[in-house]
Amino acid sequence: MTGSELVRGERNDRNGPFLAAEAVRLGLEPERITIVSDRPEDLEQAFRQGFDADLCLISGGLGPTHDDRTIELVARVAGRALAVDEALERDIDSVSRMIADRLGRPYADFTTGVRKQATLPEGALSLGLAGTAPGVVLDANGCVVVVLPGPPPELRRLWPRALETEPVRRVLERAPAREHRILRFFGTPESAVAEALADAGGDGNGVEVTICARDFEINVDVVVEPGSEERATALVGFMRERLGKHFFSESDRTIAEIVLDLCRAGRLTLATAESCTGGMVAARLTAVPGASDVFRGSVIAYANAVKASELGVAQDVLDRHGAVSAETAAAMAHGVRVRLGADVGVAV
Repeated sequence: MTGSELVRGERNDRNGPFLAAEAVRLGLEPERITIVSDRPEDLEQAFRQGFDADLCLISGGLGPTHDDRTIELVARVAGRALAVDEALERDIDSVSRMIADRLGRPYADFTTGVRKQATLPEGALSLGLAGTAPGVVLDANGCVVVVLPGPPPELRRLWPRALETEPVRRVLERAPAREHRILRFFGTPESAVAEALADAGGDGNGVEVTICARDFEINVDVVVEPGSEERATALVGFMRERLGKHFFSESDRTIAEIVLDLCRAGRLTLATAESCTGGMVAARLTAVPGASDVFRGSVIAYANAVKASELGVAQDVLDRHGAVSAETAAAMAHGVRVRLGADVGVAV
């Protein structure tokens, strides 16, 4: 993933995680994600390392400016000459003229950049444009190199086209047919999940397991080599039984999506009352498209006075048990359910 702004921490890398997840989905095993600056020497070193793999995915550095050097250095490392793709140049020219008109700028400002962006290594396949930047696929001495634009929406637009090219299909055909399973737990520490994994026999022998804490959840990813399905099934079954009350899903759907679907299945509406989380639960729910058919709303009652006035929490409950207590949370849940006319009230 190229870009000095990524190395300096000015912008988060969104392309690396996306491409890694896509690789796993397609049966590939990512070896590394490298974030590298726009300095030519850094890019060249990173590309030389990356070209040792069967498939090297590169994002960024395809623009018209002086520090967009990806294509130049890919060609150098691959030992290919650079040449202008005339058909691609016409496409970029057309898009650039529309941009110039929209911005009210003279087209002369774009001419140098157009030719630069239409210059590709000999033998490269163009994936077409997303914006003015082309995607490129190059078979480079045994490594299939896919170069995609840096802006995530543009990268994701061209990625499916890369998968349709003959060089990428050739790599994917050699990928083993691994099975991928996921176990998701909530309300238990990583150490407990790791202990359950060890008691189940651990990974190895064709079953690779990783444990990752993410968004208050513990995700267990299980990658299964052909012939190891029976062992994987036994391992997954043991962990589910050991951590049963904490297990909630074997899919990649979020807790919010699952909760909303459960409410829909029961024809129930939902409201939340939050104190210490300050609206976090409601934010997760409303981030799911279509949540409004289930979710009525939320009350953020941080101060005790608001808990009493807006949710009807009795002062006696607050005095005897305090704000951080099961009794107060139950009173808040009851209050928000009544105040917002929901079937279910949840309080934190």
